[in-house]
Amino acid sequence: MNDFGRVLIAGTGPTSVQLAVMMKNRLGCAVGIAGRESHRSETFFSALAQSGGVLRVDVQNDTHHELAGECALDEVFRRYESVNGEWRTLVLTVTADAYVAVLDRLDRSVLRRLGCVVLVSPTFGSNSLVRNYLRRQGANAEVVSFSSYLGDTRWWDGSPSPHVLTAGVKRKLYLGSSDGRSGGVDGLGGLHEQLGIAVEVMDRPVEAESRNISLYVHPPLFMNEVSLNAVFGEPEHTKYVYKLFPEGPITPSLIRDMVAQWKELTALVAKMGATGVNLLRFMVEDSYPVRPESVRPEDIDRFEQLPLIHQEYLVYVRYASLLVDPFSEPDENGRYFDFSAIPIRPIFVDSAGEWDVPRMPKEDYYRTKIIQGVARHLGSPCPTIDTLLTNYEEKLIRATQARPGERFSDAFLVQDFDDDLSMIRAEISGAQ
Repeated sequence: MNDFGRVLIAGTGPTSVQLAVMMKNRLGCAVGIAGRESHRSETFFSALAQSGGVLRVDVQNDTHHELAGECALDEVFRRYESVNGEWRTLVLTVTADAYVAVLDRLDRSVLRRLGCVVLVSPTFGSNSLVRNYLRRQGANAEVVSFSSYLGDTRWWDGSPSPHVLTAGVKRKLYLGSSDGRSGGVDGLGGLHEQLGIAVEVMDRPVEAESRNISLYVHPPLFMNEVSLNAVFGEPEHTKYVYKLFPEGPITPSLIRDMVAQWKELTALVAKMGATGVNLLRFMVEDSYPVRPESVRPEDIDRFEQLPLIHQEYLVYVRYASLLVDPFSEPDENGRYFDFSAIPIRPIFVDSAGEWDVPRMPKEDYYRTKIIQGVARHLGSPCPTIDTLLTNYEEKLIRATQARPGERFSDAFLVQDFDDDLSMIRAEISGAQ
């Protein structure tokens, strides 16, 4: 028996399929999936109907076989507005900027019956946002934040379907709840630990939300001239996210911004009564490891006490050490796997005929604007974050001006996300 009851998963991406199979097979829950009306979700629902409502997960690495499996869904809702019945747990697998939009489409009676809402990929402040929204609807569910999704799950054949492949799994996740150490937290932690994923329960949801490496590295990696030109311009050659200049954006000045932004976010987390992260340890132990010959363990341990220039040097060395996978097997010519060759994706025309921005940096814009808004509310200076966002917004404006008469998605709007921020600010003020 479990504490989760009937579980509704909101979202129709690969993550939804993996989590549905996990919860159905591991916890014995009745599981339903709901989505919004879109071209992609219609493709998913049509393929799901052809499979008879059966989902399937395969894994790339046999060591992750516990995540593989099949299950039959108990209910399917093609529109959030059509969700009915009693669901004790709601799992939000959509991006953090879509949380309120999804909740807004669900019937109030469904929300008021919820006992727990799980945020799979939240950002800084998401728990406060969802908690405040639910309270305004007369709902009183526990809200649980993970630091991030458990791994890398993608469509089996590249298009939406009930069949997915989990290609990679994180070694550790962080978890925080609005209700502290609860039965829901213990249940979710235990579920992931059964699957070989370590879980650390944090005292506050914001501590879990701030332990997402993307918050620290994506803004400087994407909101600089080299990356922005690759996203919004027409570069002569492909640029790569994690490569050193000129193949990619990484320069000493970018690393300077990364370390400065980490310090700004750490100060903000402290203002909220929470504990920040050792950036270098977080990179090496919770993200991608490097060999001790490149970054010594003792330097990791004392990173927060080192002079600024030494901190910047070590972070630069860490990126240089990951140009190749240092733990891969070299080929016959002594070449290691080209680990850093992740291309920067340019803007594209979507299925609606509008120019759109790739997930990176579109999601990072929302995340970073929320951090900026919370920092201003609490009087915590963030000049580096301000500069990175200004760089991004100026590029948005120039990109639309360069294509007069063409159609653009909302991703090209300079936004303040004030509706979300007002709910987050209200929740923070109420807690102080």
